[in-house]
Amino acid sequence: MSADMSSETTGGLIEGTAAEGFVDRHIGTTPAEQQAMLGALDFDSVEALVQKAVPDSIHAAVLDASILPEPIGEQETLAELRTLANRNRVNRSFLGLGYYGTVTPAVIQRNVLENPSWYTAYTPYQPEISQGRLEALINFQTMVAELTGLTTANASMLDESTAVVEGMLLARRASKAASQAFIVDSDALPQTKALLRGRAAAVGIDLVELPLATTDVADLPDAFGVFVQYPGASGAVWNPAPVVDRVHLGGGLAVVAADLLALTLLTAPGEFGADVAVGTSQRFGVPMGFGGPHAGYMAVRTGLERQLPGRLVGVSQDAVGNPAYRLSLQTREQHIRREKATSNICTAQVLLAVMASMYAVYHGPWGLTHIAKRTHQHAVDLAAGAEAAGIETGSATFFDTVVFRVPGRAAEVVGAAHDRGYLLLEVSADEVAVSTDETTTRDDLVVLGELLGFEVPTGQASPLPAEALRTSDFLTHPVFRTHRSETSMMRYLKHLADKDYALDRGMIPLGSCTMKLNAATEMAAVTWPEFANIHPFAPASDVDGYLSLIGQLEGWLAEVTGYDTVSLQPNAGSQGELAGLLAIRGYHLDRGDAARTVCLIPQSAHGTNAASAVLAGLRVVVVACDEQGNVDLDDLRAKVRDNASELAALMVTYPSTHGVYEHDIREITDAVHEAGGQVYVDGANLNALLGFARFGEFGGDVSHLNLHKTFCIPHGGGGPGVGPVAAKAHLAPFLPGHPLAQQADRRTGAAAAAAGERLAHAGVPVSGAPYGSPSILPISWAYVRMMGTTGLKEATGAAVLAANYVAVRLRDHYPVLYAGEGGLVAHECILDLRPLRDETGVTVDDVAKRLIDYGFHAPTMSFPVAGTLMVEPTESEDLAEIDRFVDAMIAIKHEADRVASGEWAADASPLRGAPHTAEAVIAGEWSEGYSREEAVYPVRSLVRSKYWPPVRRVDQAYGDRNLFCACPPVEAFA
Repeated sequence: MSADMSSETTGGLIEGTAAEGFVDRHIGTTPAEQQAMLGALDFDSVEALVQKAVPDSIHAAVLDASILPEPIGEQETLAELRTLANRNRVNRSFLGLGYYGTVTPAVIQRNVLENPSWYTAYTPYQPEISQGRLEALINFQTMVAELTGLTTANASMLDESTAVVEGMLLARRASKAASQAFIVDSDALPQTKALLRGRAAAVGIDLVELPLATTDVADLPDAFGVFVQYPGASGAVWNPAPVVDRVHLGGGLAVVAADLLALTLLTAPGEFGADVAVGTSQRFGVPMGFGGPHAGYMAVRTGLERQLPGRLVGVSQDAVGNPAYRLSLQTREQHIRREKATSNICTAQVLLAVMASMYAVYHGPWGLTHIAKRTHQHAVDLAAGAEAAGIETGSATFFDTVVFRVPGRAAEVVGAAHDRGYLLLEVSADEVAVSTDETTTRDDLVVLGELLGFEVPTGQASPLPAEALRTSDFLTHPVFRTHRSETSMMRYLKHLADKDYALDRGMIPLGSCTMKLNAATEMAAVTWPEFANIHPFAPASDVDGYLSLIGQLEGWLAEVTGYDTVSLQPNAGSQGELAGLLAIRGYHLDRGDAARTVCLIPQSAHGTNAASAVLAGLRVVVVACDEQGNVDLDDLRAKVRDNASELAALMVTYPSTHGVYEHDIREITDAVHEAGGQVYVDGANLNALLGFARFGEFGGDVSHLNLHKTFCIPHGGGGPGVGPVAAKAHLAPFLPGHPLAQQADRRTGAAAAAAGERLAHAGVPVSGAPYGSPSILPISWAYVRMMGTTGLKEATGAAVLAANYVAVRLRDHYPVLYAGEGGLVAHECILDLRPLRDETGVTVDDVAKRLIDYGFHAPTMSFPVAGTLMVEPTESEDLAEIDRFVDAMIAIKHEADRVASGEWAADASPLRGAPHTAEAVIAGEWSEGYSREEAVYPVRSLVRSKYWPPVRRVDQAYGDRNLFCACPPVEAFA
């Protein structure tokens, strides 16, 4: 290695260049490659390109270096994270309240959670290259449906508390009752009751809280639904059947939040009449992580399938009749139904649902039952010891939670336990609760007995009556009864991963989704015990490291977006949208402007925008777009004028969903402000703006961001995500609060931080945990820490360069639908395939499926415009991979030209036959009008690196006509 080798070529080995080395590794294109790309665009520099594309009126001031520190290298970043982690105290948690200690089997941690084949995959909208994770999700659905005793479960929810809210909304949609009342069990989890109160108020639902276990069913009011916690937050196990029957008589529905582990022993909700079961799968091998991410769940009885929110995996068949999985009933989704959608949730917690389902696959029904019995036995022995010592306990029947009466001593007992490394729940001044779990040991029981003042016996008889016990079988499919050894489990996980296409195989050029590098260093801290094994309601003294990390990240995000404060509580982009709109609603109500209920939304907006507005109690008024995809200023002004006294907000995505920087954005925001409205800037496309402009400087009052896009949290096959909400100071009091948060204040933007000011958040909560999904926040923290101000700006420039390079290279083959100043796009470009369809009969589906044969995941199909492909190459791809994609698209256009010339009929072309499996080209006689080589090796480079899809093109309509959403019998694959 020569002494004069530059820092670029050494990758940061020279002292002082470690941070630059990470930037170079995150950004795929080298300076030389960027110069070549700029040459195709006729620009001299990336800076000049982006400055030309971004309107002069919104160019940002320099980011404040006092808020964003100078970047450091990977090893230094891990050292800083280790220092933060060491400031957390990992105590033995017996707090319960929906979060429990659990053991992640090492084979699942290594082969799923830490495996980029699983965590870098995208939502399975292209089912032919997603069969592995679709199978894992159908395992999850089957597991949930059988444990709850209901017919259909979805592919996961965001968390338990938000799932309960969705269950309430489902009950209102499906109920025949005229009442607007919803009955809530007073023994529900406190965080769930807080969410219900806030969300119900926004949509005009009247909550009636009652102690259902002791209320005479004759005294229950008329209601469209009832919510039961099973077992209750106090640990009580009782029979809800009479309550369910009473609500059914009035035309209402019963929603039950059930503990999946308890359901291995207790009667299933479907067996006592529940219409909807919701909950969390956290204790199935997913660490507590200070609150998330965890896969919530929802299951419904027959007849409610089309009311299910979220994603639903079903069984269909491919072009030759073989079974194949795909997402079912997608027309329910908000991207299509907008304000009429069943929910604003457009994601799932796929990675966590996969972990939970594989926990069930690994343990099987016998292993789960054994864990449940052991957990229950520990609680039984504690209760028996207390009874023998004359100490009063709570419910006589329980699963894992026992309340002990210690008059006047609760704080003393909890404090003494904390000193011994144990977290107990102080229910009141006179009561302490203990919740056992999979990790509880006999030694723990001895210590707990000492703290509470009694000896703990062993092997005491369960107090559960026979009528409370489960008699039905569950997890009967062979997948849950086969993989008992680690060898078998390892191979099963590998078998599924091999079926899928993820970022570890190649580029995923999905517009709007920003599928970029999730660096290994960013991921490293996620599984550290000091981050993974912390209960979300642990005392503030135990989580100083977490609170510091959260505060730093909030401050950094506020600075780069131009806002004053940030909440990290929303655990998905859709929830960030909702939180921002609820903040606007709270702001207007606080000012006495209750009539301000109109939300203006452009035609081009994300579908979640309209659905979120409805859930925030707002009325959607659509604003037209012009032929260039920009907001129609004349129509906007007319809509503002027509709704001036009722105008609550405008939601506008910037850059637009059409992939262009709108030059009238300041005129747009000014018009709304002049009418007394607030401006919500959807931050989904921040990757095209970061470092060059800031939402808060060109008129934004509030925005959500997507940490799983711009800030490198991996998509996990369709989740997890984090959707922080950032706002100006006047909206800060209305951002999400939480009744169990360790702190109520938040770090603010640069000016306020310099003055030592902090802004409290006191709005309604939007997630079950105070900080949403904290265990994955170290990923984004590490990204910003290693990139720094300059690196973040360089990443934006590289992303915009890549998108414009793709647009220029392909525009002679496929028209670029929208462009801004100088014909430039933002970080994505929309290719219009409608002329190709009209000339040749080749559809956008044909091109998308043919890309699989070329070794690519397709770009985003038919969004935001039907018949188009939206391409986003991101900053992380190198020029060779970008050119490989461009060359594949050009080759596909040439294939379509052969259809146009009459050489092939569209129905007999490789485009319509795509994708081609290995079996398709070796089994039987080859009778197609194109060769086997043209089918599977359209370019020679594929011979040594071919990705083979496991199924042919999936018949989407068949799967909806024949809805089947559980594990199919083994014979189906014979």
